[in-house]
Amino acid sequence: MTTPGTTPAPEAGPGSTPATTPDPDDSATRAEVGRIREAFAREAFGVTPSPVPLAAVRRAGRSFRRRRTATFSALSALGAATVAAAVVVGVTYTGPPSSAPAPVAAPPATVTPRVPSPTSSPEPTSTPPRTPTQVRVVASGERVDAGKGWKVWLTAEGKHWVGPDGLENSRSVTDGNVDTAAPGVSHQSSGNPAGAFHSGLYYGTRAVGGVELTGPGGERITATLLELPGRPGWGVWYAHTGATSGDLSVAMYDRAGKLLSALPG
Repeated sequence: MTTPGTTPAPEAGPGSTPATTPDPDDSATRAEVGRIREAFAREAFGVTPSPVPLAAVRRAGRSFRRRRTATFSALSALGAATVAAAVVVGVTYTGPPSSAPAPVAAPPATVTPRVPSPTSSPEPTSTPPRTPTQVRVVASGERVDAGKGWKVWLTAEGKHWVGPDGLENSRSVTDGNVDTAAPGVSHQSSGNPAGAFHSGLYYGTRAVGGVELTGPGGERITATLLELPGRPGWGVWYAHTGATSGDLSVAMYDRAGKLLSALPG
């Protein structure tokens, strides 16, 4: 069956010859290809190329050289102008001398800081540390040799003493004239211009560290301390001094060196 408008393909019959495709390896085909190539070569060699524009190339080269020369000249001129300006700036112009001399700036005044000169100040006088005095415990009524013919003893009533002349004296702690509840010290003395014996009561403390006498010239004398057994809170002190030109002050300290009581001279 065929479609209208189309030509039916011829059918191969017993007596027909089938169509063949040229074989590239066939000698006749190769000869035909060679002829086609020769024809193309003849046509290509027959084309004449246009002439080279040498005049235009020369004109372009001359124009390039002119521009390069002009640019180099401009750069050279600019460099020369820069050097000239630098030379002008570096030169100091000296004009004609003026009638009035130029003012000269005075150098700034130098201020020298004042350093206080060292002054020799006297070293502060300090009292040497006091060493606590050992308290001697004595029996009631026991007579203690105080030296230079003096003897001292203690009883429950108070202090007793006797001098080289054999005269006895006493100082009571029970007659109400001594307040043993507060720290205090008393002072009695006897002697002559060659020397004196000093004694007294101390009371109101169980931590006595010492009793000292201070003379008019600042000399210090440490007294001897006596107490009855049991630390009753009072005791007796005594000391000897040489010739003095004034009264002595008496002071009582605790064992840490703190002043507890004092009698001015």
